Amino acid sequence: MKKIKFLFPAAVVLFAVVFLSTSLPPDRILTRQDYLPIFMERSDLEKSVFYIPEARELRHTGKIYTKDGYVYVNERYKGVHVIDNKDPHHPKIFAFINAPGCIDMAVKGNIMYLDNAVDLVAFDLNSKEVKKRIPRVFPEPSAPDGGEYRIPKRDEKYIIVGWKNPPRSK
Repeated sequence: MKKIKFLFPAAVVLFAVVFLSTSLPPDRILTRQDYLPIFMERSDLEKSVFYIPEARELRHTGKIYTKDGYVYVNERYKGVHVIDNKDPHHPKIFAFINAPGCIDMAVKGNIMYLDNAVDLVAFDLNSKEVKKRIPRVFPEPSAPDGGEYRIPKRDEKYIIVGWKNPPRSK
């Protein structure tokens, strides 16, 4: 009698798992609506990395890199803040490297390597210009919450460079 009582709930759970997993189409991706992709045309992306000699507010920061008295702080999906930290008691944000889709960076010598959405860009910190771009090295940036999203088919000239929260309905 004890075996029957134990087997019945286990059989119900097994049936539910098998039934639910086979009832969804195999190509279906469960989606969430917390974020919406921001697109940019490839031609605009290739012109989008440049130096801005003015400070911007730090809002959604990511990785940090220090070199030669400067601190470089990633602004997720936007670019990199440049901070003069030669006097650590009075750091001064003084510039911004615009790079849509940027979430990672590294510096070697005077070259900052950063992602510009799907491209790898070599940015010269002395001349403040792009020295090289290698297209389509990285996958498109994923949503901040790590969720999977169904994005309708689109022309390949559009690339995801960031994510935004949709307006909430009241």
